[in-house]
Amino acid sequence: MKKTIIALSALLLASPVFAATTHATDDTVAAADQNADTAKEKLHQAQNQGEELKLKSKHAAEGKSNNLSSKASEGTQKTWHKTKQGTEKGWDATKEGTQKGWNKTKEGTTELKKKVTD
Repeated sequence: MKKTIIALSALLLASPVFAATTHATDDTVAAADQNADTAKEKLHQAQNQGEELKLKSKHAAEGKSNNLSSKASEGTQKTWHKTKQGTEKGWDATKEGTQKGWNKTKEGTTELKKKVTD
């Protein structure tokens, strides 16, 4: 019984250290996610630009570069890429907001546990 009380006391004393470590880790993960989103966005922009140039060169090779239908398909492709990028940004923002909410819930639970044990 005495060993259990000592172990429990040591755990309670160490819990703020664990909480601080978790908080720092959460901030690090959030920063990494932000950088990953930026890199992903730049990659997709480059891919989209490559696809658009490929379509333009295809139309030019076919002699349809000034054709109304080729300009329409190029415009449609550009619009589609912008829509995809906007959707991805929205999805990433939703994921980040959810993650932040979950982290706050975890922190609140930890604080509540701490208050109950005190």
